[in-house]
Amino acid sequence: MKYEWRKADKKYYLPKNKPEIARIPPMKFFMLDGRGNPNGEAFSEAVGVLYSLAYAVKMMPKSGETPEGYFDYTVFPLEGIWDLDASEGNREKLDKDKLIYTIMIRQPDFVTAELANKVIEQVKKKKYNPLLEKARFGEISEGTCVQMMHIGSYDSEPGSFMEMNRFCEENGLVRTEMRHREIYISDVRKTEPSKLKTVLRIKVREKQQKEGMD
Repeated sequence: MKYEWRKADKKYYLPKNKPEIARIPPMKFFMLDGRGNPNGEAFSEAVGVLYSLAYAVKMMPKSGETPEGYFDYTVFPLEGIWDLDASEGNREKLDKDKLIYTIMIRQPDFVTAELANKVIEQVKKKKYNPLLEKARFGEISEGTCVQMMHIGSYDSEPGSFMEMNRFCEENGLVRTEMRHREIYISDVRKTEPSKLKTVLRIKVREKQQKEGMD
């Protein structure tokens, strides 16, 4: 049976459009680091490189090689961890040219570091891109988070973050870092900005726990 993330992992990828607590297990990813405006060509190129790796893994059986433990699945959605380079100004003011990000696509559990490196080398030979030299594979463990589905344009996300911050205050939670994660459920090329679906997620811990460590 084909693994469908929209069904099997619904609680991670399709939350309600109001804040909720989620405990996220370790997951494996192909990743690329970058900085600057995500509306630029460099970001689009990086996204393309990640998808070339993701589909190379999925299509391995059709190229005559089936990895141990392989199962058919739907390619996971693009994700991003976002921060702001505040070295030259106020962190509260968003300057997209100063954004720092790691974009990624989750990989099934059967993908090992050895297999991932092999796929990167195969894609280099098939269609070389300098960004492939910077592509990396690893595991990320988020742990306890607050998340919600944001519906609307990316520029309207601050309203949802305000809801998440209020939720944290009301439930005795504090953010553990200023970075946040976004998971892009909608295809931005085919969806009106007002209907875009993006999972927003922040890492948190109980307020008492943090204060006890200070």
